Amino acid sequence: MRLPMPSAAASAAVAVTTAVAAAALAVLPGPAVAAEIPTGSSFTISDPRIKESSGLAASRIHPGVYWTHNDSDDGPYIYGVDSATGRTVARVTLKGIGKPRDVEAISLGPDGQLYVGDIGDNRGGTWDHVWIYRFPEPKQLGDVTVEAAQFTVKYADGARNAESLMVHPVTGRVYIASKDENKGGLYEGPAELSTGGTNVFRRVADVPWVTDGAFSPDGTRLTLRGYFTARTYPWKDGLPVGEGERVDAPWQGQAESVTYTPDGSTLMFGAEGEGSRVIAVPVAAATAAPSASPQPGSPPGASSMTEPPVGFGKGALVLAGGLILVLGAKRLLRRRGGSS
Repeated sequence: MRLPMPSAAASAAVAVTTAVAAAALAVLPGPAVAAEIPTGSSFTISDPRIKESSGLAASRIHPGVYWTHNDSDDGPYIYGVDSATGRTVARVTLKGIGKPRDVEAISLGPDGQLYVGDIGDNRGGTWDHVWIYRFPEPKQLGDVTVEAAQFTVKYADGARNAESLMVHPVTGRVYIASKDENKGGLYEGPAELSTGGTNVFRRVADVPWVTDGAFSPDGTRLTLRGYFTARTYPWKDGLPVGEGERVDAPWQGQAESVTYTPDGSTLMFGAEGEGSRVIAVPVAAATAAPSASPQPGSPPGASSMTEPPVGFGKGALVLAGGLILVLGAKRLLRRRGGSS
């Protein structure tokens, strides 16, 4: 996420937020400490061109390769990174599409095609449409140019900012999770996307603050992550169920991406920044949480996924304070314009 040059007040808020987050780490119980993370599957992205990795998708035909992309101002490029070395083994140039505006997510569908979500809108939902690009996963690694389909997307309840796009690995239906500090939404796309018109996505569930999401390979679970937390929800009849399970996601600062390994045994968490680290967390490293019924006011058939308070200790209070400062700074910056 690239923000415009902040004002002095916004800079001060961001500086205080950084200090607050650091203090939180000292008081929070840390199930995701380095000693408990399987380093064999974690890796560091070494390509200096990848400065804002905002999405991850595990390849199905190239073992150990993960597809990623920059957030903005990079062009129509998708990178394949070898997790064994951290090196880029492919750069895919998309043709047949317009100029990408704010690419935030990538997901691999059951049709063997990669879906790229140009869905960011850090101006608070001022763009009346966003785009999804789709192209076949390259069978050969290397620098290639491919023809991509472009789909125009609108939301049934109006424009909004989003950073998460997930393709269900069984049905192939596309979902988008909006990003909102108050209450985001999970949006379901049409059964089949069309290049001939507008694809309307409809809200089916409430979600917490979300920066990325991924379905498990068998399609029975949906994991959503934010800056501080991640949760995995059972998936049934096209909806997430209850409040799910808390995942011991690592602290990564600008936490932007998550995907499953192809066998479903591990979650891979990524972040923005040059030389960013992708951290592996076993799926078993989740603790059960009680389920909940949909809350009043949810749309018919919707599921409630509002993030419950975690801990209410000093760490939770410090993180809450930090988040408030972050949101305040972002609102100041948003008024000045700029892309997400």
